[in-house]
Amino acid sequence: MPSYAAFLGHQPRISLAELSATVPGFVFRSLLNDSIVLFESPVELDGAFLDTLGGIVILARRVTDQAVTLAEVPSILLSELKDAKRGKVVFALRTFLMPRQTIHTLYRQCKESLRKQGRPCRYVGSEREPAATVLLRDAGLLDPKRGCELVLLYEGDEEENRTLWVGRTVAAQDVNAYTKRDIGKPVRDTTVGLLPPKLAQILLNLGAWLGRGGQTPVPDLVLKKAKKSEPLTVLDPFCGTGVIPLECLVRGWHVLASDLMQKAVNGSEKNIEWLRKEMKILKKDTDSLVWKQDATKPFVLKKLPDIVVSETTLGPALEDRPSQKSAAKIKTELEKLEAAFIENCSKTLPGVPLALTWPFWKIKNETIFLDRAWDAAHSAGYMATLPPGIAPSRAERLSLLYRRPDQYVGREIVLLIPKKRK
Repeated sequence: MPSYAAFLGHQPRISLAELSATVPGFVFRSLLNDSIVLFESPVELDGAFLDTLGGIVILARRVTDQAVTLAEVPSILLSELKDAKRGKVVFALRTFLMPRQTIHTLYRQCKESLRKQGRPCRYVGSEREPAATVLLRDAGLLDPKRGCELVLLYEGDEEENRTLWVGRTVAAQDVNAYTKRDIGKPVRDTTVGLLPPKLAQILLNLGAWLGRGGQTPVPDLVLKKAKKSEPLTVLDPFCGTGVIPLECLVRGWHVLASDLMQKAVNGSEKNIEWLRKEMKILKKDTDSLVWKQDATKPFVLKKLPDIVVSETTLGPALEDRPSQKSAAKIKTELEKLEAAFIENCSKTLPGVPLALTWPFWKIKNETIFLDRAWDAAHSAGYMATLPPGIAPSRAERLSLLYRRPDQYVGREIVLLIPKKRK
């Protein structure tokens, strides 16, 4: 079965949850330093797959199942470059916990091996830093006709029992595409919390897992790829300027989006039209509907969505760390809103699972959560869940926490499945 190494984003637990929810036949092998996960899947994973993931930076596929040594790396590189066009090739090495001198020696040996084969070459990166993610695309390291990046990792806890894992980088995040969808769209509202497109992708993937009843995609073992599924219909009742709807359209999913503020509705519509033109997404292929609505009021839809995926609200924008008193006040107000929204979903969207973010606040040594929102969810008949093998961020809360160290407000990712499915 193919073996892979995934380099995780800055929220490794959430990235791992996304893999568990999306990779067909996912088999966890090991986690290296909370930054790289080794896993297996019966299907071939490529750049198109990685483009749907928000939490994985680089994906590599193992190139040999045999035990190898560092001395064999140059010959492995030559083998991986056998399909490269004539002329200069580019190559890189991405290593983990390997001494600089060892890396330097390795790439010099690789250069010498290529020279003996009459292949001029260029090395990207250095013994201090591997090639930047954006360079993997720009320099041609992901194109078998132009170059190759080898990934070298040691598996095993004890040095004497370690084995060398050698893979080839097959995909990397498209940094430019994310930047364009994040800051290149015509309408951005900086007065509210800006949901990163990567996190929106993660929420959609976790929501899709909920929509499948907690099952990962079914592999097509004949074609060695994930079986193609029908496009989902996603409702985002707190759409803002449309980050989640945009990511739905990118993957060909249908969009239902609403917001209490007309300004947000207008912005979302404008951004959707912009994306349609940029990516040539036709309305006849992928539907989208945006309207003004209070999310605590009944939803009246011709057909129920498959899932609700939404960043509900982060509360008022904060320039400084809130005091305990002000955070408590915001908490009380938002708990009422979340409770009313959850109850509304249970009544007017029966059987539809919810993938949501709720805010939490970090105040000195204390963390303030929306505890009553949990009570409301349980009272409305929802059960919290997480993908297989994923432990919650806190033992007492079945959720995942997303927060950068410099942020006062974090996001609690909550996955709710109705006790009675439709």
